[in-house]
Amino acid sequence: MKVIFLEDVPRVARSGDIKEVADGYARNFLIPKKLALVADAAAIKLAEARCRAKARQQAETEAELQELARQIDGKEITLKARVGSKDRLYGSITSADIAVEMEKNEGIVIDKRKIDLEENIHQLGSYEITVRLGKEITPKIKVNVIEEKIEDGAEAKTEKKVKEKAEEKAEEKTEKKTEEKTGEEKEEEEVEAGEET
Repeated sequence: MKVIFLEDVPRVARSGDIKEVADGYARNFLIPKKLALVADAAAIKLAEARCRAKARQQAETEAELQELARQIDGKEITLKARVGSKDRLYGSITSADIAVEMEKNEGIVIDKRKIDLEENIHQLGSYEITVRLGKEITPKIKVNVIEEKIEDGAEAKTEKKVKEKAEEKAEEKTEKKTEEKTGEEKEEEEVEAGEET
């Protein structure tokens, strides 16, 4: 039976192809699942119209991706991260971090899965990252990873809080010792009073 494929069927045919297939395969599988139609004049016209619409949609999508690629190609973003010894980061920079930073700074939304990052970034430095928008649409962005500085004011506040907590603990210990001594003195006075009577 000759059929026109409406959808891609792996290892059989692509959408729009006209092929001869087994009658049972066409009647029991392809036609009920709306993957193909019997190849008559009306079906051929329908398939051609679908192919034209699909081609038009692909062309529009391609144009949108080309425009997006033009916007992001060569962009430079900077990410701050806490750093340990030998410029090694605490944690890492992921493709999700890069996507969020692109949206925040540039206003460009990119799916994190499109950012071609072989492995997460663990060191300070500059990296050229490829963004795979399509088969042949691969703009590059530059990602700078710099050390996150703790502000002097924030550092001073942290030190002040630590000192205050230490002072509070010292005061609590002093109060407890005073209470214990007062309790012991009262017991001694009671014992002495009991001995006198």
